[in-house]
Amino acid sequence: MKLGKVEFCHFLQLIALFLCFSGMSQAELSRSRSKPYFQSGRSRTKRSWVWNQFFVLEEYMGSDPLYVGKLHSDVDKGDGSIKYILSGEGASSIFIIDENTGDIHATKRLDREEQAYYTLRAQALDRLTNKPVEPESEFVIKIQDINDNEPKFLDGPYTAGVPEMSPVGTSVVQVTATDADDPTYGNSARVVYSILQGQPYFSVEPKTGVIKTALPNMDREAKDQYLLVIQAKDMVGQNGGLSGTTSVTVTLTDVNDNPPRFPRRSYQYNVPESLPVASVVARIKAADADIGANAEMEYKIVDGDGLGIFKIAVDKDTQEGIITIQKDLDFEAKTSYTLRIEAANKDADPRFLSLGPFSDTTTVKIIVEDVDEPPVFSSPLYPMEVSEATQVGNIIGTVAAHDPDSSNSPVRYSIDRNTDLERYFNIDANSGVITTAKSLDRETNAVHNITVLAMESQNPSQVGRGYVAITILDINDNAPEFAMEYETTVCENAQPGQVIQKISAVDKDEPSNGHQFYFSLTTDATNNHNFSLKDNKDNTASILTRRNGFRRQEQSVYYLPIFIVDSGSPSLSSTNTLTIRVCDCDAEGVAQTCNAEAYVLPAGLSTGALIAILACVLTLLVLILLIITMRRRKKEPLIFDEERDIRENIVRYDDEGGGEEDTEAFDMAALRNLNVIRDTKTRRDVTPEIQFLSRPTFKSIPDNVIFREFIWERLKEADVDPCAPPYDSLQTYAFEGNGSVAESLSSLDSISSNSDQNYDYLSDWGPRFKRLADMYGTGPESLYS
Repeated sequence: MKLGKVEFCHFLQLIALFLCFSGMSQAELSRSRSKPYFQSGRSRTKRSWVWNQFFVLEEYMGSDPLYVGKLHSDVDKGDGSIKYILSGEGASSIFIIDENTGDIHATKRLDREEQAYYTLRAQALDRLTNKPVEPESEFVIKIQDINDNEPKFLDGPYTAGVPEMSPVGTSVVQVTATDADDPTYGNSARVVYSILQGQPYFSVEPKTGVIKTALPNMDREAKDQYLLVIQAKDMVGQNGGLSGTTSVTVTLTDVNDNPPRFPRRSYQYNVPESLPVASVVARIKAADADIGANAEMEYKIVDGDGLGIFKIAVDKDTQEGIITIQKDLDFEAKTSYTLRIEAANKDADPRFLSLGPFSDTTTVKIIVEDVDEPPVFSSPLYPMEVSEATQVGNIIGTVAAHDPDSSNSPVRYSIDRNTDLERYFNIDANSGVITTAKSLDRETNAVHNITVLAMESQNPSQVGRGYVAITILDINDNAPEFAMEYETTVCENAQPGQVIQKISAVDKDEPSNGHQFYFSLTTDATNNHNFSLKDNKDNTASILTRRNGFRRQEQSVYYLPIFIVDSGSPSLSSTNTLTIRVCDCDAEGVAQTCNAEAYVLPAGLSTGALIAILACVLTLLVLILLIITMRRRKKEPLIFDEERDIRENIVRYDDEGGGEEDTEAFDMAALRNLNVIRDTKTRRDVTPEIQFLSRPTFKSIPDNVIFREFIWERLKEADVDPCAPPYDSLQTYAFEGNGSVAESLSSLDSISSNSDQNYDYLSDWGPRFKRLADMYGTGPESLYS
């Protein structure tokens, strides 16, 4: 008869209760039969409490308090004179005691996993005096474990991997379950492992939890992942034990156990013959069930008639074999190629070589398609030579091209004028003969690189290109000349036979044997008494003096004509003039000055002193001219006639004039009579093209209006005058008005004027009289005050 889980728990509780009752005699307080004795000075009572350990079962589910044990003292006669008290961990809250009988009960459900034991203190007191009749003693209540916790996998769920094709018993992973029950008491915490799901592929060690492979040759390509369910059960796996489960995901990792295989035994591809070199012809791929590094391929051409025409390489990303062209294809030469290609794993696993060769082969046939190709020249480069003396129209050479297609269309030739901008050459369209079209000059361009175009007559869009390098051969057509512009000097104290210059020559021609120049003086200069020439026979010559006593005041410059001949056939010559200056030199022969005028300078003054004197004289002259100019400008009137013009000059006068009595400085008639016709004066800052012939006359109206109108009229004339300059200029008007109420404003008459006169009317004359209105006005109510 099998017990259920609940019945088994009740059975364990009964056993625990029996053990508790059997230990009552040890748990109860026993009174010693020996009597206390007394000693002088102090007394000692023999202990009459003997405390043992109490046991109480955890997880008690009853409705009544759980009886733990009983406390009893020999002093207690059962008459109620003794009472028992309890203190310590859980006293009153978990454990209570009957103070009359000493019975201890647990009022709450206890869990050993939370607290395994409680330490308490007990004491017996006299009920009347409340004094202890026995010393306080300590005891322990230990919680007795029951199987109330199932095993748990704290690290689950698990993931693991194992190589495919592993032998039986290969360790995969270890799982561990923990049980919170007391491992020292019974079998509540003794766990065994079993596999609930994952058989027959895997197994688990019951005691260690190590998962191992249970079947050989598990193939990743067939199934790469397995889900296992592992159970851990306590009570050593017996019935009634608690259990827990976890999942384990096992992945089979790849090994190189599959050889590559081509899906087809043969392939065929068509390519045009015009496909450029290095172009991709085809992509083929061998299938491999492995992954990663185990599926890496190597391809090679092992046989066929296209070994030198094609090559194959692997695409590392896709593991495809890429066939490319190494040489140009020609349909007319060969119409098809056959290749035998092998694919093999890069790294084969020796454990699986017995399964067969880890390589495979296939056949690739490449069909070359005919296309209309442009004409092809017989040579990629035509080197030609022509003398620069050749005549226009002479033949230089011939190029030849043909149509490679079977139609063999006729070819026409032309020169790419972008390579012959000056049009030095022509080509016969039918024969390909190249001739000169202009005179050639090697010194201008020694080599001409031209491109010849050949196009099919039937299809002009098909154009071939040939390259011609025409080298211009040199002839002796350039005379030699000085290698540089020489600055030759001779010292006044030079001695006869002294070398004053070494000269050389250059020639634009390039003879095959190199240059050889011959130097001599011209016939006219051969008999001169001043200088001679020595040919050094190394394409240089030396100029020597024939006498001494050169003097600058007699002759400062000598011109020496030199005759230079080259070694060409026929030879060419030229006459070059060497300029020789006579100079004053120091003791070491270094020229100091070569000017003939330096001789006429005073002997007592140096050159620096003379320059300083000249600078001072020039400075004085400039100052004098400035002073004269300023004085002349100061006397000029503000208005000039047409022949006198001046720009942006303001002339300041500091004299006050002679007053009204002074009639000499100005034309007073113009101030007194408005009707006087004034001659139009031309502005001195511009030369006008349009002149106003007349000016408007003014009527007798109030003076302030007259002045305002007069100023506005002049302002308008200046604004519309096309001859006016674009900058500000000073305009002077000699007009005082007619019949002024203010009469004379001269300061000469101000002393006799009435001091009480009202000058408020000055405020009505506008802003220009504001200053006078402020000085003579009587109040701030003026319009401009």
